[in-house]
Amino acid sequence: MAAADRILERRFSFFGYPEVRLAEPLNWNHDPVSDVTWPVRPASKIDHRTADGDVKWIWELNRLQHLPLLAEAWLFTGDDRYAEEVFAHLDSWMVQCPPGEGIAWRGAFEAGVRAISVAVALQGVLDSTALTLDRYRTVASMLAESARRCWEDRSRFSSANNHLIGEMAGLATIAMLFPDLPGAARGERRALRVLAAEADRQILPDGAGAEQAVGYQVFTVELMWTVMALLRRRGDNPPASMVAAVERSRRYLAALIGEDDPAPRYGDDDEGFALRLGPEPVRTVGDHVSIVGGDSKRATAVLTSAWLEMSIERPRAVAPASLFAEHGGLVVLRSGRRRVTVDVGPLGYLSIAAHGHADALAVTLSVDGADLIGDPGAGSYYGHPTWRAANRGTRSHATVVVDGVDQSQIGGPFLWTHHANVRVRSVDLEAGIVDAEHDGYTRLSDPVIHRRWVVAAPHLKSVLVTDLLYGPGEHDVCVSWPLHPRLERDGGPSLDLAAAATVTTRSADVRGDTASDLGWWSERLEQREPSWLLGTIASGALPMVFATVLTPRESTSAASVEELVVERDGSSISVRWRGPDGLVAVEIDALRDGAAVLSSTRR
Repeated sequence: MAAADRILERRFSFFGYPEVRLAEPLNWNHDPVSDVTWPVRPASKIDHRTADGDVKWIWELNRLQHLPLLAEAWLFTGDDRYAEEVFAHLDSWMVQCPPGEGIAWRGAFEAGVRAISVAVALQGVLDSTALTLDRYRTVASMLAESARRCWEDRSRFSSANNHLIGEMAGLATIAMLFPDLPGAARGERRALRVLAAEADRQILPDGAGAEQAVGYQVFTVELMWTVMALLRRRGDNPPASMVAAVERSRRYLAALIGEDDPAPRYGDDDEGFALRLGPEPVRTVGDHVSIVGGDSKRATAVLTSAWLEMSIERPRAVAPASLFAEHGGLVVLRSGRRRVTVDVGPLGYLSIAAHGHADALAVTLSVDGADLIGDPGAGSYYGHPTWRAANRGTRSHATVVVDGVDQSQIGGPFLWTHHANVRVRSVDLEAGIVDAEHDGYTRLSDPVIHRRWVVAAPHLKSVLVTDLLYGPGEHDVCVSWPLHPRLERDGGPSLDLAAAATVTTRSADVRGDTASDLGWWSERLEQREPSWLLGTIASGALPMVFATVLTPRESTSAASVEELVVERDGSSISVRWRGPDGLVAVEIDALRDGAAVLSSTRR
C-alpha cells in the first residue's frame, strides 16, 4: 500500500538514482534525473547509446511495471483512486507513445516486458467502473501491436539471450490473457515453442545461467515462471523443458546461497523484474528461490510468491556442500561457515557474451554469511560509461592482469570481441583443491598462460591461491583482490592477506580512485561506494609465481600469517607459511594436474 501511495504521488525511484517526482502533466518521454526529453520519432531512428540521458531510466519508467501494484491496491481496498490512476497512466502513455514511436518502443524486448505488466494490471481492474469500452479497445489494440513486434522483431542470433525470453514471455502473456485477439492462438504456440527450446539453451544442464550473470539468470527464470503460472492457472501444463529448466536453476541457486551464504555476484545485473507484484526495489536471490518454490533458510517470502503461488511440491532443503557446476563453470568449496568460489566458466553467452565479465579464475571468499573478497558489481550501463569499463574489466576482479589489459577484449558496452577460454585441469571437492588455467593472454605479442591453484582445505582456516604466469618475454603482472566495504565498517580487520612471489613485488592498492574508476563497490546499478582493491605487482621475465594466503580473522588479536615464502624449481612450486594453522607447506607439481600436496603441523 505504501508503494501504491508513492505512485499516486508520482514518486519513482530506479536503480541507484535518487527518487524523483514526475511533473504534471505526465511526460513519459522525459527523464527528470538527467533532465533529458527523448524525441517522439520512429524508434528505429533513435540512437540510445549516444544520448545525454541514461536510457535505462526512461526504459524502466516506460515498462509500466508499477501498474500491477496499483491494481493490487485497488483489489485490496476497493479505493477507486488506485484503479483510476492505472487508467490515467495508460491514457496518457498511449497518446504520447504510439506504437513504434519514441524510446519506449526501441526494441521488441521493451514491448514484451511492458506488455506483461499492462496485461496483468488490466486483469486486476476489469471490474472497475473506470474501465470503459473505448479504454479496453485502445489497450487491447496496443497489446496486439506489441505481440506482433515481439514476434516479427524478436532477437536472433548473437543477441538471442534474455531479450528473446522477454519477447516470447510478452507474446505468450498477451495471447493467454487476450485470447480473442486475432492470431492469439498461433502467437501462443509460437512463443511456447521458442520458450521450450530456449529453456534448455539458456539454463545449462547443471542449473547455471548461460549468460554467466546471476542477475540475468534470475530475470530469465522469472519470465518463464510467469508464463508457467498463467498456463497452470488456466489448467494447462507448461512445456516440460521449461519446468525442468526452472527446477535445475532453483537447485543451483539454492546450493550457492546454502543456509546463510551471501548471494553470488558475477556478471552484469540490471535489476530486471519479469513482473513487479511487490514493493521490493530489487529481486534478491533469496526472494527468487522463494518465488520458484525453493526451501532454503535464505529464501525470503515476498508478495510475488503469494501471487504466483502454484500447486507444486516444495523440495526439502539440502545441507550446503561443496559443488562443481561443470557447464556453468563455478566451483564452490565449503568448510563450516566459509565459502570459497572459483570462476572456471566461459566469458558469457553466444558470440557477443554481452553480460559476462573478464573474470576468468576469479576467487571470492565469504565467512559467516558476509563477503570478504567478492565481485564489485556491474556499476553502470549507460549512466557512467567509464564505470562500466572498469567494473567489467579484469583488474576489478580477484584474478590476474597481464600488461594492464583485460583477459578478454572489449568491443563495445555489451560486446566482447575476444573471449578468454578456461581449461579445468582438476577439481577435488573433498580436498578443496582447484587447478585451472586460461588462454586470454595468448593474444599478446608474447603469449602468456595464467594458471591458478586454489587450496581451501576443509581443516585449515587459511586459503592459499597460487598463480603461475608462463610464456616468452617480459611482462607486467598484477594480482588483484577486491575487498568488500564491510571490512572497513566493522571497526577492525576481518581478513589477513599475505602475499609473496618468486620475483620482487610492490603493492598497488587503490580505493575510490576517480581517475581509473578502480577501488569501488557497486551494490546497485548506477551507485557505488569506495572499497579497497589490493594489488601485488611485478615486472620482468616469465615465469613468475605468486602466492597469496587469505585468512579470515575472528578478532583483531587473532594470529596472522607470517614467514610466507614461495619458491620454484623447474616444474615444482613450494609455498610455506606460519599462521593460525601452525606451520603449513604446499608442494605443487605443475607437470601433473591437481598435484598440490598439503602438510601442516602445530609446532
